[in-house]
Formats: sequence, structure tokens, C-alpha cells
Amino acid sequence: MRRRSERGAVTAELALGLPVLLAVTVGLVWLLAAGAAQVRVVDAAREAARVAARGDGTAAAVAVGRRIAPAGGEVSVQVSGAEVRAEVRARVDGPGGLFAFLPGVTVRSSAVAVPEDG
Repeated sequence: MRRRSERGAVTAELALGLPVLLAVTVGLVWLLAAGAAQVRVVDAAREAARVAARGDGTAAAVAVGRRIAPAGGEVSVQVSGAEVRAEVRARVDGPGGLFAFLPGVTVRSSAVAVPEDG
């Protein structure tokens, strides 16, 4: 009985496994980008609410929120009597290229603050 040669088996396995490893890596990097955008949106909402609660006005609060939020983020601030509410949303697009089929996600956050007396 002849034994089959296993020469080239490692090369074939690498050729099959490398695209899968690359796809997983791109997916993880994209998830990391979405997580970082979520953190920035949370920070932007919190800071915008804090600025408006201090009494600096909604225009200043929106400006601070836009500066902290990811590029293209939408910031809104409402002051209603006993509370200030800031909401921030931003879109994180998919990785594109060969992975253009992956959808983008929208991250959002809101923060509430009590206006300072004065």
C-alpha cells in the first residue's frame, strides 16, 4: 500500500484560511470603530447637556457636541424647565471595498442635566 504525499497540504490550508482570517480581522476593526464612535457620542451628549445646563446657551452646547461627536454627527439640545436634554447620533459606515455588503450602523446617545440656578 502506498502512502499519499502530504506535500503542499500546509500551503493549501493557508490559502483557504487566510481570506477567512482577513475577513474576521476587518470585521473586528469595524466593530472597534463602531465602539469608539459610540464612546464619542456618549461623551458629546454629556458635554452638550453640561454646557447648556451651565447656562451658556443651546448654540454653544451644540457647538461643543459637534466638536466631540464623530464627523457628521447630529447634535440637538432642548431646554425645558427643569431639565436639559442633549441627543447625539452619528453614522458609522461599513468597511467598504470587498466588504461593501456589510451595513453601516447608527450610534446614538442622550444625556439629561439639571440647569444651574443663577
